[in-house]
Amino acid sequence: MRRTERVFFVLLSLLLLTPLAAGAQQGGMTGSQEGPETDFRLEQNYPNPFNPATRIPFELMDDAFLDGRPATVSMRIYNILLQYVDSPTAVNHPMGDRTNILDLEYMSPGRYEAFWDGRDRTGAPVASGVYILEMTVNGRSRTMKMFVNR
Repeated sequence: MRRTERVFFVLLSLLLLTPLAAGAQQGGMTGSQEGPETDFRLEQNYPNPFNPATRIPFELMDDAFLDGRPATVSMRIYNILLQYVDSPTAVNHPMGDRTNILDLEYMSPGRYEAFWDGRDRTGAPVASGVYILEMTVNGRSRTMKMFVNR
């Protein structure tokens, strides 16, 4: 892809995803309305844009641990067509680093981090562009945009 085509693609992606980004602040891709961030907070990945990898900080608050039960966390990455690309991996989780964050249990409140190597499920590097990260904790979701710049 030529540079001008790539720039056009990124600009078009930003224009198309602006309504989605506004919805992300309201509760994610599912369109559900969430209250204040009392159970978890999804923070912006860094670096952003990134090449080849990024880290995704998040915080689990006390309200995510209902009746002393662990919080169930999932993270999924989608392309701009909302096709599933991959799931980031946990950093410093008791199940081990590089454990996919899909229905992964966290036992206590605190700040945590996920890692994405910028690859899809087959291990191929993803193309430059906008990607959507959806984080779900105990059935409640939030989303954010991430930018790959190859």
